[in-house]
Amino acid sequence: MTEPLTQTLGMTASSTTQTPVLELTDIHVRHQIKGSSLLGKETVYALTGANLSVAAGETVGIVGESGCGKSTLAKTIVGLQKPSDGEVLFNGAPLWQMTDAHRRTEFGRNVGMIFQDPSTALNRRLPIRRILRDPLDVHGIGSGSSREERVRELMDLVGLPTSAADALPTQLSGGQCQRVAIGRALALGPSLLVADEPTSALDVSVRAQILNLLLRLKVDMNLAMIFISHDIQTVRRMSDRIVTMYLGRIVEEVPSALTPGGVAHPYTKALLSATPSILDEINPISLEGPVPSAVRPPSGCPFRTRCWKASSECAGEMPPLTVLSREPLHTLRCYHPVGDGTADAGPRSA
Repeated sequence: MTEPLTQTLGMTASSTTQTPVLELTDIHVRHQIKGSSLLGKETVYALTGANLSVAAGETVGIVGESGCGKSTLAKTIVGLQKPSDGEVLFNGAPLWQMTDAHRRTEFGRNVGMIFQDPSTALNRRLPIRRILRDPLDVHGIGSGSSREERVRELMDLVGLPTSAADALPTQLSGGQCQRVAIGRALALGPSLLVADEPTSALDVSVRAQILNLLLRLKVDMNLAMIFISHDIQTVRRMSDRIVTMYLGRIVEEVPSALTPGGVAHPYTKALLSATPSILDEINPISLEGPVPSAVRPPSGCPFRTRCWKASSECAGEMPPLTVLSREPLHTLRCYHPVGDGTADAGPRSA
């Protein structure tokens, strides 16, 4: 009998890794773009001072509006974006001090990513068997027979019928394609999984199936997971901790168990109020004005131009990091945090 490739990889569903699996320290990402003048250039501040860590078996949710820096953070985490400043540590080792070969083997093989749209993330010309086997071929893992065995394991793991092995992505449903994408991300037995809006392109009827699958896999494989979405209610359900981003900055990190009543940043409060909840009473908060430009961000707190609690103090400097609690960890950057009282709840939408 062919030895399962999980043994060849030296990983099992119950294996644990050093904590934290991933740690980001004071990460800045800046892009140079063509400016308004003919020869001038302008700087896009995509990420500013981001600090983040995730341990084995833990899910950290990243939430915020479009353009807040979520996808840039995801690319930085998986090594697709080298930070302008700051350090990325994977199992305690500096990622960008590794050689290219070392980064491919020690980092690339241990990090999986699920992209937003399975219809564009999968090669339409390749059968599902080839798509799932491709990471094994690229990294030279196992023999031909063990790779085929691993493909069968992956299909069973993500709930795909054996008949789908020879199908093309265009012959499968959106939910099935996303299961293929999840299987491909898990092919090498990673310790960290990054899911960037993994259900936004799916019908409502299959979103719950994919979310439940991710929850089960996290537990079964002791995965560290980064779950990114604009839907804070989904993030709340999936995550142990919620990280709120605004204009490239992390403004609050709060345990999911403390939401909705325990959030302290006005922006997190507004995000929670913008999505319906069956379990909690929601008082919608209306935010006035557009999100500021990442090329010319406001001075001080970036949220102050839309915040109903903003004062002159907010325009001076970015609020310092405040640790509201350490067990569980709850951090905040705000001069005027909100509470449970109605006076802090924010302006009501009409």
